[in-house]
Amino acid sequence: MHEKILETNPTPYNRLEVDPITLDIIENALRNTREQMDATLFRTAMSPGIREQGDAFPMIANVDGKMVVGQFGSFIHGFMEAFEGTIEEGDMIFTNDPYSCGGAVSHLNDYLVIKPVYKDGRHLCWAAHFGHMTDIGGRAPGSLPNEAREIFEEGVAVPPVKVFRKGELQDDIIKIVLRNSRMPHWNEGDFKGVIAACNIAERRCIEMAERFGDDVFYSALDELLERNCRAMQKLILETVPEEVQTFEDYICDDALGSGPYKIKCSMWREGEKVIFDFDGTDPQSPGSINFLLNEEMFKMFCGTFMISAFDPQILFNDGFYDYMDVRIPEGSLLKPRRPAALSCRTHALGRIFDVLSGLLGQGNPDFLCGAGFSDSPHFMYSGYDKNGEWYQLYQIGFGGIPARPIGDGPDGHSLWPGFKNVPNEFLEAYFPLRIETYESITDSGGAGYHRGGNGIRMGYRFLEDGEISIHDDRWLTYPWGVNGANPGLRSTKELVRATGETEMLPSKCDRFEVKSGDILYFNTWGGGGVGDPLTREAERVLQDVHSGLVSPEAAHDIYGVVIADGAVDEAATEALRAEKAADKSEAKLFNFGDELEELRANCLAETGLEPPAAPDFSKSRLAAE
Repeated sequence: MHEKILETNPTPYNRLEVDPITLDIIENALRNTREQMDATLFRTAMSPGIREQGDAFPMIANVDGKMVVGQFGSFIHGFMEAFEGTIEEGDMIFTNDPYSCGGAVSHLNDYLVIKPVYKDGRHLCWAAHFGHMTDIGGRAPGSLPNEAREIFEEGVAVPPVKVFRKGELQDDIIKIVLRNSRMPHWNEGDFKGVIAACNIAERRCIEMAERFGDDVFYSALDELLERNCRAMQKLILETVPEEVQTFEDYICDDALGSGPYKIKCSMWREGEKVIFDFDGTDPQSPGSINFLLNEEMFKMFCGTFMISAFDPQILFNDGFYDYMDVRIPEGSLLKPRRPAALSCRTHALGRIFDVLSGLLGQGNPDFLCGAGFSDSPHFMYSGYDKNGEWYQLYQIGFGGIPARPIGDGPDGHSLWPGFKNVPNEFLEAYFPLRIETYESITDSGGAGYHRGGNGIRMGYRFLEDGEISIHDDRWLTYPWGVNGANPGLRSTKELVRATGETEMLPSKCDRFEVKSGDILYFNTWGGGGVGDPLTREAERVLQDVHSGLVSPEAAHDIYGVVIADGAVDEAATEALRAEKAADKSEAKLFNFGDELEELRANCLAETGLEPPAAPDFSKSRLAAE
């Protein structure tokens, strides 16, 4: 990578010992810089997806491209392998093509900008940011077509190019991408906000180097990576067994009538290194649910999960990557061959977290979480209003976070912790719709000693004729519970016409026509529970009932709690729980609800939708190569 970085000052940095106080100051200054990057973008962006929800991710990396602060892990190594040419001071690189950067971004809507930070002619570090653009062309408004079969249908793909060259803006590039967007003014504001965020990071990193010295700043970045490495080394040895553990989960369908699609991963430890092998994962789909999983990104997912579960005080960064080996078969759902479609990759991306939870928790049941709201469901609504003006909404739905060993799962939250909900007042002010209901779905969280978070019911009443598109999952399979708990409730999409007619919509559909007065009930799924629901303190169940999170019927039938006159009947509850415990079968480590064949057999009756057919991978030309 270094041979592509041109410097006018060839003097190497000196690695120094950095005292703990200085290291702590630099660490927190870097964290603060990351927050400033987000604040700059959110105050500049035009689209609600970024401005209101925060669908953007910053990063600062050392000269070797290893992330020191950020969220998704470093993508610079894979990016630089694909980049042709050299990089100089004042350059800024832009791409949105997953196949040109090894999955550093995972679909075309994510605009990635990378800036090498220079000081006194030497490469000091990297700053990067990417954000989801509301529309970049393609066959459907929002550029996320469920039914795409090739990436060419999803919008304009830009290979790594210099959007700034030696400090000069290459305006023609911006003009090209904006010309291919249905919402060019939003994209321009968002794109320039991403660029501004990288400039802020550059300024702050140079200020730190000026304050403490270039060598100290350089050494501090390496020390923060090494400190993380030492902590993760210990964590891996303590928590990952040498014997092979295997777990699998599913994407319900591909929007083309086939499914479920299996994601399978095996994990074991060889000495100090943990191996993750996705052999057994289904071949790539002919549809758009494929996910080009960047190995470095997966390592960050693993590290984030392990740190959150076992030692939340560790600053997660890329320092531990040498102690993980990730193996993903070519031509699989998680490493599709170009030009496989990727626009619905969010389902597989989210399901990776459930697979990780199942894998890492098997050997440590006390740390096991249920399956959660492992997705970022997308809702799109577009058309021309009464004044002939084009409107286009892109919104991310929230659902139930899984129960954890330490407590209940939060209700109605995003898969990504930093995402925020778009205020209903904003939606009603800027789009021709009214929010009829926004509420927690009672009983949707899996019952357990710790209850899974509830999903959300959001009722959109459309005030103009238009088209909607929906990206969601977990309508067929269940978000499983663990250690004797129940799974969460599945998702549904129900359209009530202004005429009174009702129909169930699939979880994945494109350009579905709606009329003024129609209401869409967008119901997301709940998180799986943890532990036997009969052991949950009766007063906690009573509080859930009073809060509308659990129904009185579920309190009685599932939790074994008898409520009379607004209070717990202690004697009756004790008797009922003893009776239910005597009839209860042995607790399952994982409760998946039903087997796949049962889910298929009961699909129409339970969901109002026909079951998907088993995928026929012999028809996939690319997967068969």
